[in-house]
Amino acid sequence: MAPQEPSVGEAPAASPAAGGRTVWRRLLARRAVVAAGLVIVLLALIAAAAPLLSAIEGQDPTGYHNDLLDSAAGGVPTGSFGGVSAEHWLGVEPGTGRDVFARLVHGARISLLVAVGATLVQVAIGVLLGLTAGLGSRLLDQLIGNTTEVMLALPSLVFAISLMAVVPSDFPRPLLLTLVIGLLGWAGTARLVRAQTLSLRQLDYVAAARLAGATRWRIARRELLPSLAAPVITYAAVLLPSNVIAEAGLSFLGVGVKPPTSSWGQMLSGATTWFRADPMYVLLPSALLFATVLAFTVLGDAVRTELDPRAASRLRVGTARRATGPTADGPAPGTGSPGTAPPGSGSPNPARPGPSAAAAEEATA
Repeated sequence: MAPQEPSVGEAPAASPAAGGRTVWRRLLARRAVVAAGLVIVLLALIAAAAPLLSAIEGQDPTGYHNDLLDSAAGGVPTGSFGGVSAEHWLGVEPGTGRDVFARLVHGARISLLVAVGATLVQVAIGVLLGLTAGLGSRLLDQLIGNTTEVMLALPSLVFAISLMAVVPSDFPRPLLLTLVIGLLGWAGTARLVRAQTLSLRQLDYVAAARLAGATRWRIARRELLPSLAAPVITYAAVLLPSNVIAEAGLSFLGVGVKPPTSSWGQMLSGATTWFRADPMYVLLPSALLFATVLAFTVLGDAVRTELDPRAASRLRVGTARRATGPTADGPAPGTGSPGTAPPGSGSPNPARPGPSAAAAEEATA
């Protein structure tokens, strides 16, 4: 059976896959987005292949090399640029002699895994509570809304430091970081999903599903979640760089990842006393942290712009106005002056004569 063609004046419906391909093409057309994506892919590959890369160098991230330190100078690495050599590609840590390259690549794994895991926890809790508040009773909506407002008002950093300090030290610190950051940061996602759900539940297709006897779970899963995908993905792309900074900040304050496990924030915490004697030990983790946050920020902003229907609507309205509006030399071609019919259109509306017809009638009388 041949597909039915749309009637005159009816636009063909675009499939979700076509919309996804359009967004993907628009993202690839931006050089900044392509560069940010390449940086993120490279960091992900480095994190995944961290054991292989350190094995190729022949070093271990937890091995000490006291023979490469100058004890007379307080533990500063011997040689130039922090002890860079054929055996230690980026030098060694001051005070401990651990290989910097091995700790950097293993630190990328911890930082990215914690950031991605915390983002997934935030999105999962936020979507669940937002849908529950938007589709539930008024009492449940008020309860979840008040809880969300309290979570938004809490000083997250203070609570995160307190939770990290009271948990026993034998608990895996990366997992604890993921849970703490995720459990303290879901409120923004819940507020967004609740607002979108309250708007979408008024639409005709949701009302039709409700009249057909669909349960609330089925409405949320089949009708609302596909429409919520774009704003949730946009918000998650903005959350990722914030979680990278949160992990680095907690590790820098000494309550996150503990040695000998490496993390960029933990390396910066140990470098605060060595930045004058060995600046390379400070610059390397700082540069990687800056590049990661910048790449995720650029990518998240581009995804937000492409998936935001209001931005696309404003762009279409602005383009239409520029195409049909008056130019600097006068009105647009074919429009004529105000109150004048365009050429070739015949006389004005006879039911409402123009000023010239009224004057002629007065002269006749």
